[in-house]
Amino acid sequence: MNVLALETANEQCSVCIADENQELYFQFDGRAKAQTQTVLPLIEQGLAQTGIELAKLSAIAFSRGPGSFSGVRINAAVTQALAWANDLPVVPVSTLQALAQAAHRVAGLTQVTAVLDARMQEVYIASYQLDTQGIMQPVDEEQLLSYSEAEQAVKFTVIGSGSALVKPEQIQYKDISANAQDIATIARADIQQKKWVSAEYALPVYLRDNAWKKISEQGKPH
Repeated sequence: MNVLALETANEQCSVCIADENQELYFQFDGRAKAQTQTVLPLIEQGLAQTGIELAKLSAIAFSRGPGSFSGVRINAAVTQALAWANDLPVVPVSTLQALAQAAHRVAGLTQVTAVLDARMQEVYIASYQLDTQGIMQPVDEEQLLSYSEAEQAVKFTVIGSGSALVKPEQIQYKDISANAQDIATIARADIQQKKWVSAEYALPVYLRDNAWKKISEQGKPH
């Protein structure tokens, strides 16, 4: 079993290739909004270094949002194109779940409320706890909430870029962010259970209907 995992939803780009036991390749490009220039070269580099043919992958996993509108769109489009061309199944992974998985990987946390800044005075939020397989699983639904509503929805330790907006006194883990390693970890468990979809369902999740709102209307300088 080999999985290609892509993460561009956080305005950076990372690519990971893993088998059922270990990570085989990982690269991260931290330049903001350079995903379109970097994601395909990183994929090509990873396949070349591991000697794995794209068509021989078990699945392609991607961060399907919520997150940066353009980043989520790029992730879904690249995944769908590659999966369609090579007749591969797809594993869509929640950006918030990946953030929770990152909190476990980085800080060893087992119960978290993941919060991402959604701009326009709102955050994306959901809570997760570790299962027996080492995967952070949701305990409630993903939501797009105002700061005050989100404060009431917090269940566990707050993590992610929206932490300071919701719980200003809890900023210890605000800089934790997910990458393709976390997407691969979650997807690997899903693949073992054959929890995947066909390429046509490699769709972005925005949680916001008016995702195309102008920067001047977003309530935050860009």
